[in-house]
Amino acid sequence: MILEKIDSPKNLKSLSLAELKTLAQEIREYMLAVLSEHPGHFAPNFGTIELAIALHHVLDTPRDRIIWDIGHQAYPHKLLTGRRDQFPTVREFGGISGFLSREESEYDVFGAGHSSTSLAAALGIATARDINKKDYKVVAVIGDGGLTGGMAFEALNAAGDFRTDMTVVLNDNQMSISATVGAFSKYFNRLTSNKAYNVLRSGAKEFMDFISPDAKHVARKIEAALKPGTLFEAFGFRYFGPLDGNDLEAVLPVLEGVKALQGPILVHVSTRKGKGYAPAETDPVGFYSLSGKLDVQTGKFLAAKSSVPKYTDVFSQALIKLAKGDSRIVGVTAAMPSGTGLDKFQEAFPKRFFDVGLAEQCAVTFAAGLATQEIKPVVAIYSTFLQRAYDQVIHDVCIQNLPVTFVLDRAGLVGADGPTHHGVFDYAYLRSLPNMVAMAPKDEDELQHMVRTAVEYDDGPIAFRYPRGSGIGVPMQKEPQALPIGKGEVLREGDDLLIVAIGNRVYPATEAADVLADSGVSTAVVNARFVKPLDEELIVPLAERIGRVITIEDGVLMGGFGSAVLEALAHRGIQDVQVRRLGIPDQFIEHGDVKTLYSLCGCDEEAIVRGGLALAGKSSG
Repeated sequence: MILEKIDSPKNLKSLSLAELKTLAQEIREYMLAVLSEHPGHFAPNFGTIELAIALHHVLDTPRDRIIWDIGHQAYPHKLLTGRRDQFPTVREFGGISGFLSREESEYDVFGAGHSSTSLAAALGIATARDINKKDYKVVAVIGDGGLTGGMAFEALNAAGDFRTDMTVVLNDNQMSISATVGAFSKYFNRLTSNKAYNVLRSGAKEFMDFISPDAKHVARKIEAALKPGTLFEAFGFRYFGPLDGNDLEAVLPVLEGVKALQGPILVHVSTRKGKGYAPAETDPVGFYSLSGKLDVQTGKFLAAKSSVPKYTDVFSQALIKLAKGDSRIVGVTAAMPSGTGLDKFQEAFPKRFFDVGLAEQCAVTFAAGLATQEIKPVVAIYSTFLQRAYDQVIHDVCIQNLPVTFVLDRAGLVGADGPTHHGVFDYAYLRSLPNMVAMAPKDEDELQHMVRTAVEYDDGPIAFRYPRGSGIGVPMQKEPQALPIGKGEVLREGDDLLIVAIGNRVYPATEAADVLADSGVSTAVVNARFVKPLDEELIVPLAERIGRVITIEDGVLMGGFGSAVLEALAHRGIQDVQVRRLGIPDQFIEHGDVKTLYSLCGCDEEAIVRGGLALAGKSSG
C-alpha cells in the first residue's frame, strides 16, 4: 500500500498522478475502516482527500504553511503528516485531536475548533513572514460555510487592502454542518449553475474562434459579469476556478501555477462531502460526525437507540408546544439547526425560523432587534459558540434589557470534541452581566419547565443551558410549568453537610449523599436551579446552620456557580462556614469520554464523597 509508506508530505513528491489517485482511494478506505469503529468527523473529511494530497504535493510543508478552517476537514491532512498510525485514537482520551493542534504537530500551523478564523490567521502569518523577511507560502483552506462568518469577510477586506501574498482555497461543498444558508451561498449556487456561464466556460475557445472581435468583447463582458470570482476580485484577489476539488488532474496544475504568483489569490474548488462513500454522499448532514459505530456495508449505525430522550429534543419539543400557543415566539440559530434541535421548529414554523449562517454576533443582535418589536426570540447556540458573540450579549441585549432567550446547548464537558467545544465558561460569563437571568436544569423534565419559564419572562434577557446527550430518564410532566425566578429546591434534608449543586451535577450530588449516609454523614442536597439570581434565602440559612458546604458545577470554578455561593455568604457576613468548591479547574480540558474527564476534574460523585468525608472529619479509606 502507498499509504503505509507516507510518513510525511516529502513522500508525496516522487509519486505519479496515478499513484496519487491510488493514495486517495487508500485514504478513503482507511478512514472508513477507522471511523466506523472509532467515531469522528466523517463526511467533511471524505470530501477533502484530493485537496489535502494536492496541497501537500505542491507545497513544501511544513516550511510552507497550510491553515485549515475549523479542522473537521483535516483528517486526510493528519494522515499525510505523520499521524497515520495514531489515527485510530482520534478524539479518544490520550489520543490525537479531532481538530488541529499546534501541540500535536508542526504541520498544524493554527489550531481552531470554531469556524471562519483561517483567513485572519493566515493574514497574520503572512504578514509576520514579510516582517521577518522570509519567503514561504501561506495557504488558508476555508469552506463556503465558513465564509458566512463575518470575520472571514473582514480578513478578505484587510488582505485585499494590504495586498498580502497569500492564497485562499475556498472549499465549496454547499455545506457547513447543515446546508449553507444566506445570500452568499445563493450567489455561488446561482452563478456556478448558470447555463450561460457554463456554456461560455466549457466551449470558450471554440466559441471565440467563430465570432467577430466585437462579439468577443461582448462575450468576455458577459463571462466577467457572471463568474463567481467577481466578488473576490472586488476584494483585490486574483480568482481561479471553480475547479473540481475531487479531481487531482484539475487541482494539481492550478495549485502549481498559483504557487509562482504574488499577491492575494483565491482558488475556488467544488468538493462533495462524503465523497466515495454513498451513504455519506446521500446524507452529509447525518454523516457529518459519527456518534456511534457504523456498519460499513449497510451504512447503518450500530449503537442501540435509547428510550431516554436527548436534552436537545426535549428543548425542541417544548418550544414547539409553546410556539403553537404564542405566534410571537421565533427561533434563531447560527448554522446549527440540527445540532440545536431547531430543525424541528423550522419544520413546524418555517416562517418563524431564522438561520443567519456561521455568524453568532449577527444572530444575537438580530434577536435584539426582534425583541424591540414585541417578538420573543429564542436564540439557540452551543455554549462554546455563544462566546463568539459575548459583546453583542452585553451591548445589544443586556444594556438595553431586552427579553431575548438564550438556549445554550452542549453545556459542560462535551467529550471527544475537546477544549474548543467544552461549554464550561457560561456560568461565569453570564452571571456577571447585569439584567441577565441564568439557569440550568437537573434533568429533562426540569428542562421543559425552564423553556416555558424563559419564553414567558418579559423583564429582560434570560438563559438556560443543558448538556449534550440523553437525559436522566425521569418521568415527564404532560405540560411544562413556569418556575419561580431565582428559586431553588431542597432535594434532601441533612445536618452534617450541605451539597449545593446545579445542572447535570445534581444527580451525582444526590448519589454521593446516599454514599455519605452509609458513612454516617447526614447530607442535605439543594438543587439551585439558578446561578443568577441565586436563591440566597434558601442557601445561606442552610449553610449557616450546617457549617460545611460543598458546591458542585460543570463549569469553571473561576467566577462560576461556587463563586456565587461564596459571594452570597460573604455578602451576608457569614464567616464560620467551611466551603469546598468542585468544578472545572483553571485549565483547558483535553478531549476524551465525559465520565473520565469529570473524574479528572474532580467534580463527579466520587469527588463529592471524598470532599464530604474530609469536611466531616471522617476517613475516606
